[in-house]
Amino acid sequence: MTKLCRYGLLGSEKPGLIDSSGTIRDLSGLWDDVTPEHLSPHSLAQLAKIDTATLPLVEGSPRFGVPVSHVSKCVCIGLNYADHAEEAGLPIPQEPIVFLKAPSALCGAYDDIPIPPHATQMDWEVELGIIIGSTARYVTEADALNYVAGYCIINDVSERSFQMQSSQWDKGKGCDNFGPVGPYLVTADEIAEPQQLRLWLDVNGTRRQDGSTATMIFSVRQIIAYLSRYMTLLPGDIIATGTPPGVGMGHKPPLWLQEGDEIRLGIEGLGEQKQTLIRWRQ
Repeated sequence: MTKLCRYGLLGSEKPGLIDSSGTIRDLSGLWDDVTPEHLSPHSLAQLAKIDTATLPLVEGSPRFGVPVSHVSKCVCIGLNYADHAEEAGLPIPQEPIVFLKAPSALCGAYDDIPIPPHATQMDWEVELGIIIGSTARYVTEADALNYVAGYCIINDVSERSFQMQSSQWDKGKGCDNFGPVGPYLVTADEIAEPQQLRLWLDVNGTRRQDGSTATMIFSVRQIIAYLSRYMTLLPGDIIATGTPPGVGMGHKPPLWLQEGDEIRLGIEGLGEQKQTLIRWRQ
């Protein structure tokens, strides 16, 4: 159907749509923003009837924000690729490992990543993101994909020294800009099979991750059904589904991100991201 985005300066983003030529079209004449309510099946079906050529062109190369506003939660699945669990020296999970990334960590796909003042082990993780379109409670695996508005790229930026301080990983995942999302939301009808997507990540031009969602331990269907047993998934909620091997922690010796490093990452059909590590400034 389409690719939805939010473009503009932080805090002043406008709703947009990416047309077939890759150009941003302004949706602000129809929507005030890309809100969770706009992700319902009915709303997306109405949008699909619009002739995109009638929408105003957006000039230049504006910043991309998080592709949906007012995200209530970002739920993450850990160690969801067997070879990633192996490189981390951890057992293959028997059921999904669940943790939360603070909504304040979410940022645009090309925003800089500030290194916290006391960070020493900054790491990267390319992940397939699911964006929920309909309220999901106790759903079955067979019905799970019906609750998906679309998919996106997520870089689950991690500070391993924070993460490993306790059995709870949230501290190492929730710092500012530790969750680049986007650059856009690709509606679910454009992704025929979410378990057949190639995903990759480069650091300073060197390929560090190169995998496929086909090797996920728990599929998109299984993740949505599982999570809906323990929490209500609301429209606009984002789920990060885990990362393939090649993270900095898995190298011997480990490779940690430093100030000035550039991360580029992408997923088949979902575009690309790029971030630069910068020194944290108050």
